[in-house]
Amino acid sequence: MRKHPSAPEGVVGVLCGGPSAEREISIRSGRAVHEALRSRGTPAVLVELSQDLQQIPEEIRRSKISCAFVVLHGPFGEDGTVQALLEQMGILHTGSSPEASRYAMDKVSARRRWLAARLPVPRWVTADRYSAQSRAQEFLRFPVVVKPLAQGSSMGMSIVDHPEEMPGALEEAVRYDEEILLEEYLPGTELTVGILEEAALPIIQILPKRRFYDTVAKYTPGMCEYIVPAPLPEGMRNQIQQISLKAHETLGCRSFSRVDLILVPGRGPVLLELNTIPGMTNTSLLPKAAQAAGIDFPELCQRMLASAFNRQELCQRGATA
Repeated sequence: MRKHPSAPEGVVGVLCGGPSAEREISIRSGRAVHEALRSRGTPAVLVELSQDLQQIPEEIRRSKISCAFVVLHGPFGEDGTVQALLEQMGILHTGSSPEASRYAMDKVSARRRWLAARLPVPRWVTADRYSAQSRAQEFLRFPVVVKPLAQGSSMGMSIVDHPEEMPGALEEAVRYDEEILLEEYLPGTELTVGILEEAALPIIQILPKRRFYDTVAKYTPGMCEYIVPAPLPEGMRNQIQQISLKAHETLGCRSFSRVDLILVPGRGPVLLELNTIPGMTNTSLLPKAAQAAGIDFPELCQRMLASAFNRQELCQRGATA
C-alpha cells in the first residue's frame, strides 16, 4: 500500500520490552504496532529490548534503524530515558520529548504544573514507607489511594479503607518505587481521553468489574466494559476534552497521549494522570477512541509514526530561519 506522506525514510524500529514491570504489556503493544505498520507498507522491524539497561544502547545500534516507534511502557520508556538516548544517537522517535516525558511520568511534577495552569487535580501528599501512615492520617481521610510515584498500568496501586490496611498497601507500592503517592479517594465515573495530533478524541467511559480500574481489570478479558463515546451532555463532554487537551499541552507533550480523569458528582472532572505512551494493542484505549473517530488501527499507528518526521521538519525549519 502507499506509504503515508509524512512517514520517515529508512527502517522504523518498533521498540518494546525493556526493563520495566510492564514489559509483557509493552511486547504485546509492540507486536500489534509492528504488524499494523507493515500492513501499510512501512519498512519496520520489531526491536524487543532486553531487561539489561547496559545492553540496550548496543541493541538499538545493532538494529540499524533511522526512526524509533517507542512502545516502552513504564520507567525507562515513559520517563524520558529512552527518548534522551535516541536523541543522543541521532535517531528520530515518536511522541513527546524527554522533558515532557519526565514531567508526565512523575505524578507530582505533572500535578504541580496542572495546578499552576488552574486544572483540577486530587488532593495528595507524598511519602515513603516509613512516613506514609502518619502522612495519610494528617492530610487525608480514609479511604486513601496508595500508588507508586512513577509507575503505570495501576502497578502497585491499592485503595486503603482503614489504617490497619496501610502496611500491606505500602509493601505493594514500594515494590515499584520507593516514593509513594497518597491521594484522596474520589468515587465517580472513570474516563479517558485520547489526544492525537493535538486534538481530543471521543471520550471513553470505563466500567471495571472491580472496585477500580486496576491491572486485573485492564488486562483480563471480561473484567471491564467500555462505552465510547461516553454518554455525557455536550457541555460536559466539551469541558472534559478541553481539560484533557490543556493537560497535554501544559506538560509540553507532542502529537499523542492519553489522559485519565474521574468525573466526581458535585465536583466535576478531576485529572488523575497522563500517559505519553499509551497501550497500543487492538483493544487498548487510545485505539478504541481513534476507532470511534473513524481512524482504524493501522492509520492510527501511521499518524503516530509521522510525529517523528513532522518534528524533524520543524527543527530543520527553525535551523534555517
